Amino acid sequence: MLELWRATRISHGGLDDRALLAQWKPAYKRGFAMQAPLAIIGFLLGIVAWWMTGRLTFVLGAILLVANWPWTIFGIMPTNKALMAIELNDSGPQSRALIVKWNRLHSVRTTLGGLATVAFLNALLLN
Repeated sequence: MLELWRATRISHGGLDDRALLAQWKPAYKRGFAMQAPLAIIGFLLGIVAWWMTGRLTFVLGAILLVANWPWTIFGIMPTNKALMAIELNDSGPQSRALIVKWNRLHSVRTTLGGLATVAFLNALLLN
């Protein structure tokens, strides 16, 4: 994910269009493989923590973690598919614009993850 963040932050300069797309594609594949299992694990642990403590903010955090899935499928996936379909030799202003768009869309996922973290921390700090 750090590579995706770095690639999209540099998207306004630093890397040419081809290099930017070349960095985004493998970083996206690695992030995709990692995110679903982590969301499932976080969701299940949130539910277990709620069951053990009765604190509803654990459920809220768990729901926020899996809320990323519908957003990813319906909000981000069309952009992902468009980017993956572009060959490196065909990269240009269009691929750069899609990566910038992807970054904006991905910020919703980041926000949901941050809110889940706040919910979990709140649940831990409740007396």
